[in-house]
Amino acid sequence: MSYFVIRPGETEFDAQSRIAGRLSLPLTAQGRLQVGQMIQQLKGTDLDVIYTSGTEPALATATALADALDTDVKVVEDLVNMDLGLWQGLLLDEIRTRQPRVFKQWHDSPDAVCPPQGETCEEAYARVAAALRKPLRRGRSFAVVCPEPLATIVSCVIRNCDHRSPGPMCGCAVTKRVEEIALPVPV
Repeated sequence: MSYFVIRPGETEFDAQSRIAGRLSLPLTAQGRLQVGQMIQQLKGTDLDVIYTSGTEPALATATALADALDTDVKVVEDLVNMDLGLWQGLLLDEIRTRQPRVFKQWHDSPDAVCPPQGETCEEAYARVAAALRKPLRRGRSFAVVCPEPLATIVSCVIRNCDHRSPGPMCGCAVTKRVEEIALPVPV
């Protein structure tokens, strides 16, 4: 059984190394090109459904993929990105400069840091696990379109491993936009 975790195309915040969190931002021209590349990469893939949140970059990416792959999109609000609280909109360098110890801890042990007025990795993991419980039990191939850091958490939920976050993350460092997770079919 194959599942896919797909990071949306680039937004202006990604290009600027800003933390988007739950902000709904449109794709850039580069982001639309990336979506076109993802479509080519996934051609011939049999997906039953694509799950995503209603935020602009994820929904725009999921809709374009679904149209090209002739499948459905299901909006699941619990797949919205992590709430990064007061850090949303800030440059990574601003956090590094203003709060160097917190930034280092976020880098070294992201699960131990909760952004001010934000959400912990553990809370996000529980939310995603609940949202994907039924789809995973159905045993059909699906994709989830969501940005970092939630994409790493979704990958952990699908693999049934400990939750973890990639640490200081905006979409700027994303190099692998489509991650296939192949799990053995239960007997």
